[in-house]
Amino acid sequence: MRRQILATGMALVALVVVAGGPVAASGSHRKTFEFESMIGVQRPFTGSANPVRGINGGGLPWVIGSAEGELSRSGRLELEVKHLVIDPNDATAITAGLAGKNPIASFRAVVSCANSDGTFTNVSSDPFPVTTGLNGGSGELETWLAVPSMCMDPMVFVTSPGGAWFARTSG
Repeated sequence: MRRQILATGMALVALVVVAGGPVAASGSHRKTFEFESMIGVQRPFTGSANPVRGINGGGLPWVIGSAEGELSRSGRLELEVKHLVIDPNDATAITAGLAGKNPIASFRAVVSCANSDGTFTNVSSDPFPVTTGLNGGSGELETWLAVPSMCMDPMVFVTSPGGAWFARTSG
């Protein structure tokens, strides 16, 4: 009985270890990366001073109410963001009248994969519509992306149509 319990436990541990590895784009629709939160771009990462994985931050700090999504091995990305807006407490945003608002009618999603040589491959979606104005920044995306065959340490960004990031998964 103890051997059977031990064997079952070891099999579960092996399954968890394998599931936490790189994303292999092999045609499988199983989810390989799932997230339930994102972080908005903070002041030190705005603009081009400190890009993350080669992606510049938006021009002002952003905050996000909630986000969730998943990426499958085959490159299917599902993403839902709610209330991704310019930081309502940022002095520059307050002065410009942009605090707590989303002035942009569409966002893009970018999946960033680490490569074995230490570089990154970033794959972008088409723009998807989002709500604008005060407490705007809400939208959903379901799409297929041509992610690399081995997508290690995936990170998902929400960007402007031009590619500056407003929110990303942590990692």
